[in-house]
Amino acid sequence: MGFIKSLEEIAKEYQPNAVFYDAEILTVYFETKPEVVKRLLPPPLEPAKDPFGGAFVANYPKTNFGVTYLESALFLLAEYNGVEGAYCLAMPVTNDMALVLGREVFGYPKKIANIQMKRDGENVEGWTERHETRFFEVRARLTGKFNDEAAQQMMMERMSSPASMDQVIYNFKYFPSPGRDGFDYNPRLIREVVELRPKAMEIGEAKLTLRSSEHDFWGEVEIVRVLGAVYTVGDNTMLPGSVVAEVDPMSFAPYALMKVDALRPI
Repeated sequence: MGFIKSLEEIAKEYQPNAVFYDAEILTVYFETKPEVVKRLLPPPLEPAKDPFGGAFVANYPKTNFGVTYLESALFLLAEYNGVEGAYCLAMPVTNDMALVLGREVFGYPKKIANIQMKRDGENVEGWTERHETRFFEVRARLTGKFNDEAAQQMMMERMSSPASMDQVIYNFKYFPSPGRDGFDYNPRLIREVVELRPKAMEIGEAKLTLRSSEHDFWGEVEIVRVLGAVYTVGDNTMLPGSVVAEVDPMSFAPYALMKVDALRPI
């Protein structure tokens, strides 16, 4: 193995899917304002029926691509061509290879951050910080019930079968041109499916705090109410994604700096 890899070496190392074994994830679901969703979704994504979102903190102790790391993320519920999915606004990670693979393959808006997650009995908590600002904090008490009873019923119906646990994810894949005058290609809307196969699942009540800093703008997602939390441990699989649309570069430009800290990418 070296700078140059043979075709045989590439074929030997090829993995069609990314698999996360014994992934520990705490997800908090919330309701925001319709106008927030409308403002933050790049076209051609459209708001879903309900202005819901989710934020999670996760620990990945073993993967099939040789990386262990922590991750957090912020999503808004969206639709494209009538297919509901989660649009990823931000996804901090603690490992550079996890960042590269997620950004360059699927377009995830990843940045390196300090992330912590721990469980003590029925209490689970986590947080994320960058540049000395803790912009995401979550605390959950796994009491067996959501903050909102109606939301709990809806969520349990959605998780009634293994197939219903599959999550459609939307991201935009793009790169700035070397001439600093636009994009290398028209930005692409990527659709992928993540198979969630929990071996253990608990639900509970949660408290969620989102803040903004000079570089991370999680506080722009206003929390109207927290719906509840789901804590899972299981084996999750990221399936291959696909390009479902190309976007006009000028229309997408206002959304194109969420993966960098500087005003203009370097």
